[in-house]
Amino acid sequence: MTSPCISPLGAAPSSTPPAPWHPHVWRASSLGSSASPCLPSGFAALDAELPGGGWPTRALTEILASRHGVLEWRLLAPALRALVAEPVPVADRPVRQRSSLPARMNKPLLLINPPLTPHLPGLQACGLPAQHLVWIRAETPQQQLWAAEQAIKSNAASAILAWLPHARPEQVRRLQSHALSTEAPIFLFRPLQVQGQSSAAPLRLIVADCEWQLQVQILKRRGPVFEGQLKLDAMPTDLRRVLTPRMLAPKPVLPEPVEAGLALARPAQPVAASY
Repeated sequence: MTSPCISPLGAAPSSTPPAPWHPHVWRASSLGSSASPCLPSGFAALDAELPGGGWPTRALTEILASRHGVLEWRLLAPALRALVAEPVPVADRPVRQRSSLPARMNKPLLLINPPLTPHLPGLQACGLPAQHLVWIRAETPQQQLWAAEQAIKSNAASAILAWLPHARPEQVRRLQSHALSTEAPIFLFRPLQVQGQSSAAPLRLIVADCEWQLQVQILKRRGPVFEGQLKLDAMPTDLRRVLTPRMLAPKPVLPEPVEAGLALARPAQPVAASY
């Protein structure tokens, strides 16, 4: 049996270059890489904090919020708009790019159990035409989970958006295992109350509304702990055009209210004068 080769202390370093890092192994002090393509989020500040520089594919992205139905569209619209954009015909591409750019498959965006009926004119204004959207209505938590599993396993969507408020940690783990074999980004929306639960999703975020911006906090990522919050300008262009500068100005911070027992003084009672 051949013994392992051990370099003595003080010996010259070997000329053999070290093996590259595995995509799923990263230093704790730096962002991890991505083994699959990432979709740019449309926000440069957010992409700089995400491993791979965008929303991951072949993995779950879990987005937590106190209320759903509006904030997630403001956060994801730039990336989703790029997915459903009409591809450039092969004949119109530069010759050097015709073989390197594959033809984009016309796959829809799947919406599973959205909390509100999708507002088609509003989504159209965000660059998401109705012909690219498929709304899957599931009544019970079991049906919602089944629809999400089948959508992920079929790999028939350009992106999957699933609102699963009742999903348990073991169910999220199963969805993540299925996501490893799909090419679409998968976004899982859950309530803010589950942020203390364990989750198999490699990327977890909290999104909130802050004036006319989005406030994003990264709870989990492949890399160092994220400290602080990101404020992203996510106002629709059409809305910005109709708002006045006064409406766009930050609201003044009001002083904290004082307790009623300390703020109100008992009025003095009139004293009857005696003559």
